Amino acid sequence: MKALVCIEPGRLALEDRTDPVRAEGEVKVRIRHVGICGTDFHIFGGKHPFLEYPRVMGHELSGTVEEAPSGSSLKSGQPVYIVPYLSCGTCQACRRGITNACRNIEVLGVHRDGGMAEYVCVPESNVIPTGNIPLEDAAMIEFLAIGAHGVKRGAITAEDRVLVTGSGPIGMSAIIFAKARGAHVTVMDTREDRLAFAVEKLGADETIFADADAEQTAERQTGGEWYDVVIDATGNAIPMQRGFNFLAHGARYVLLSVVRQDITFSDPEFHKREATLIASRNAQPDDFAEVVRQIEAGRVPTRALNTHRAPLADAVHLFSEWFKPEAGVIKAILDV
Repeated sequence: MKALVCIEPGRLALEDRTDPVRAEGEVKVRIRHVGICGTDFHIFGGKHPFLEYPRVMGHELSGTVEEAPSGSSLKSGQPVYIVPYLSCGTCQACRRGITNACRNIEVLGVHRDGGMAEYVCVPESNVIPTGNIPLEDAAMIEFLAIGAHGVKRGAITAEDRVLVTGSGPIGMSAIIFAKARGAHVTVMDTREDRLAFAVEKLGADETIFADADAEQTAERQTGGEWYDVVIDATGNAIPMQRGFNFLAHGARYVLLSVVRQDITFSDPEFHKREATLIASRNAQPDDFAEVVRQIEAGRVPTRALNTHRAPLADAVHLFSEWFKPEAGVIKAILDV
């Protein structure tokens, strides 16, 4: 089979590899579409904290069943998407149902080779029928589930004033699901085009340009009350730390981002607000189901989100182009 391999930071190659052999309890999936995530760009740029090279990237996956175990409800040719988090099922987190934070978790495309290839074999429990969702849309379910999980972690309601910092794909997914819960959503970023997209396509209520005056703008927009929930999706330690400045009294701060560096904050300011700091990692089965419901309900503008498409083979030279901000990529999908 053909597989796209990140040999080392900044270098990709399309290789011929042996087709994977399905183990007991696994499903062999013929990959049809792969969404490119910020994680993949971090791997390509050498910035991912949990990875060794070489690596076949790709964890936003949809395809068709090639082979399934005897007695499986999955049938050959059936359209499916893949949940890329392989949990152990036995650790303390898994026993409590927090499989997204499994102590021994392996994520496709990060801890083990992923789906930028013609075939992949994964446990049957990680293979989910797409239902009425087109396969190209199903390749976006995973990144949308990340945002849905963060919104759930923040316990967002229609009563909340929410600030999403960072309007990349993960930030956009947080906007979509915060709006689905009826919240008033403000988006902060340094890119005017992304801010405009958030309002025009995602229904964000207000925007803030992330310059030196952002705090003054936020104070004015909120009447000095700040935000009930702040969701960071910047992937950068400096704005992650700055996000503490925007918390209302009693607020929740949800960190969707993960960075290598330590982040710090003022303990007196944090305490006097009785604020809550929340990590949000990966997603859980109910988050994937929520994404499917919202796509089927027409509340996710999948066509607008998918800005770039290309065959897998073209990614060898396109990756470095799509990596640049001026390319205007929101969600790129590779067709396999």
